[in-house]
Order: sequence, then C-alpha cells, then structure tokens
Amino acid sequence: MTTGQPPVVPIRGTTRLYAVLGDPVAQVQAPALLNPVLAELHRDAVVVPVHVRPQHLETVVRGLQRVANLDGMFVTVPHKAAVRRLADRCGATVGIVGSANVLRREADGGWLAENFDGSGFVAGLVGAGHEPQGGRAALVGAGGAGSAIAAALLAAGVDRLCVYDTDTVKLSGLVARLDVRWPGRVHALTGPHLRDVDIAVNATPLGLRADDPLPFPLEPLPPGCVVADIIMKPRETRLLREAAARGHRIHHGIHMLEGQLNSYRAFFGLR
Repeated sequence: MTTGQPPVVPIRGTTRLYAVLGDPVAQVQAPALLNPVLAELHRDAVVVPVHVRPQHLETVVRGLQRVANLDGMFVTVPHKAAVRRLADRCGATVGIVGSANVLRREADGGWLAENFDGSGFVAGLVGAGHEPQGGRAALVGAGGAGSAIAAALLAAGVDRLCVYDTDTVKLSGLVARLDVRWPGRVHALTGPHLRDVDIAVNATPLGLRADDPLPFPLEPLPPGCVVADIIMKPRETRLLREAAARGHRIHHGIHMLEGQLNSYRAFFGLR
C-alpha cells in the first residue's frame, strides 16, 4: 500500500555515513532533503546532523575523517571558512571564495573540499524565475556562504555587485579576491544600505532567531527588487515577511539547497 511517505532508510552495520556539521545544527535541512534521495537510489547510506562548537571543529573533523564508513561531510554556519584547512585538497571554487561547504573522502584516503553554495543559490534563483544576468545585486554577509554566492553571482553575469560585512578585514579580503577575477564589478559597502539593486541577499545568520534584527533596511530598496534569504529554517524569516508586505518578490533559503542537489549527487557519485 502506498502511504505517500518517503522511503525509510534502514540503518545496518553496512550503512555508509554523511555528517552535517554546524553550530547551531537544529535548522539544517540537508538530512530531510537528502535521505529520501538516498533511499530512492537504494543506497545503504544516511545523512545525520552533528552539532560542533567552533572550538571543537578540528577535533571533531579529524575524528570523523578516521571513521572508516564515513564518506563525506556537509558544512554549514559557522564552519565553512575554517574547515577548508582541514582538507587535503581544495577544488577551484574553494580557492576563489576561501570557504567550503562539503568534503569528500577520496580513493587514496585524502579529503577533497568544494563549495556548491554559490552555484546552488544561482540555480535556485534562475529556477524561480529571477535571472541575475545583467542585473545589479547586493549582498550582506561575506562569510562562507556569502563569499560563494558573491562569486557565483558574478560568474552568472551580474553587472555590479555590492557587498557588506561588519568584519571589514573579511570584507576587504573577499572584494580583493573577486576583483582579480571580475575587475571593476565588485564594490565594498560601508554599511548595510542597499540601493538601486535588482537582487538583495541576506547571507548572514540574522533571522535564525525570532528576535534578530533585520540584516539590512528595506526602505531604500526599489520596487520590484528580489529579496533573498539563505536561512532555511524558519522558512519565512522576518526579512522575507516584511519584504513581502512591502510588495517585493521574495526568495526562500531552501532553494539554495535544492539547487545543490545535482552537484552533491555528482560530487559523491550518487547515481
């Protein structure tokens, strides 16, 4: 009898593991999204959340790398920049943006880091009908996910990208790296005031908690601007609720993860 429920993955002694590392970790959507995919592919594997404090990141990652039946790790806030140094090799995107959101065990036992946040975000935008090419974008948050999204928006053809982060060292470093590849198209902002843009993106953790302030004011945004958030839980952040009330088009965080599914499947050989 068909119940409409996703197939259940039985856990056995042969089961392969994938860990999702974050702090906090209660909001992660990767297990709910990826475990049904593994079940449909008849893979004896499961994705599990692992709550890791920043001060314990290296200890936990080094331990997981020695777990013989663990094939990969997904990495979320706030570990994406720090985790790259724990990999043996880094993909091209990691070198550009300075952060990673996934690690894979290689055949020789080494670990390869890559970042699909940016490509997933852009794939989600395009899939929702928000074409970035030729537009003007602004991004608040130059951390692990934000840096990847910035590079992907430039690669997708935005004419102008403005970026703001409270950490001015992190901000200037990102802008300098991006300017080498996309000269003249990246600009650092001195505050979170986004004007004259077609796409405004929150790539900070602001919105995870109900009492968080807005990452940027909505008043200066022009009519018709797309307001995007990368936070996946809650789905309707305060930013998105207030932007929708002002008549802006909104773009939910889950689209970024959905846009990464094909990349994850290829990266881990899940066919």
